[in-house]
Amino acid sequence: ECVSGCVCPEGLFDDGRGGCVEEKDCPCVHNNQWYSSGQRVTVDCNTCTCQKGGWSCTKNVCYGTCMIYGSGHYITFDGRFYDFDGSCEYVATQDFCGDKKSNGSFSIITENVPCGTTGVTCSKAIKMFLGKTELKLENKDYKEIQRDVGGDVHYWNRTVGLYLVIEASNGVMLIWDKKTTVFIKLSPAYKGKVCGLCGNFDDKSNNDFTQRSGLQDTNALKFGNSWKQSTMCPDATQEIKPCDVKPHRKSWAEKECSIILSEVFKICHSKVDPNPFYDACVHDACSCDSGGDCECFCSAVAAYAQECSKAQACVFWRSPDICPIFCDYYN
Repeated sequence: ECVSGCVCPEGLFDDGRGGCVEEKDCPCVHNNQWYSSGQRVTVDCNTCTCQKGGWSCTKNVCYGTCMIYGSGHYITFDGRFYDFDGSCEYVATQDFCGDKKSNGSFSIITENVPCGTTGVTCSKAIKMFLGKTELKLENKDYKEIQRDVGGDVHYWNRTVGLYLVIEASNGVMLIWDKKTTVFIKLSPAYKGKVCGLCGNFDDKSNNDFTQRSGLQDTNALKFGNSWKQSTMCPDATQEIKPCDVKPHRKSWAEKECSIILSEVFKICHSKVDPNPFYDACVHDACSCDSGGDCECFCSAVAAYAQECSKAQACVFWRSPDICPIFCDYYN
């Protein structure tokens, strides 16, 4: 953006903002925002500094994060957003992949159950296998089961605000909101070595739909069905559109979810595309029609807020009227 030309005296550059500067003072652009020379932004676990109109970034290898929330919404380690609604147990991620299946050290299974009368499902229970330890997370609590197979993998658990965090010595972390949202974080050592609904963590999102057989697919239904744990479960055959099934809920859902597209989140819109999160919110708000209406709506908005804070855009969206949290209690 910083160019020399007939608009500035010789030796100075047009800074794109109506001024003339020396080359060393050229600004930089990131997500449609201007930054002056010397300013820094954080992208994942790296810091980028504006120098002479370009970004100079550190080259740390970052942890990967997969998010599963609401009624079958997934964001893979490589950032692919898709929906898959099946009522069964599915492999979210594991390192028992390819030819060396015996050498894995962990597996995370998500169990989906219907969360309304429209037929959509939500992740309600999670099983985490760490060596010979099995952790089962459901009903806002977790229990440990010791098995006969597998090695020793140590883990720690702690509560952070709304979330239960389980961190293991093998570089796996699980963060659960005790409802329908789960984050799985993996250390960079697992890049390209995992498989499941969260993708393969190889920094390429176009090959995330790799089936259990190793074949790549473009269809989320076929891909998702390949990762079910039991052959007794029926395959998911169609994408359910709950707002079509319950049209009387649609206008309410759109009105409530419009907060994602509103001024409240304006600071974040240029950093994280709000549209897939808005669509997911409307889908969830239509589908949760047997209690838990607000829980589904709040989880959907919180998912967008979480991505915003990851992108350095903190949004204070909760209020006494919208998804309040009693901070004193959680503190």
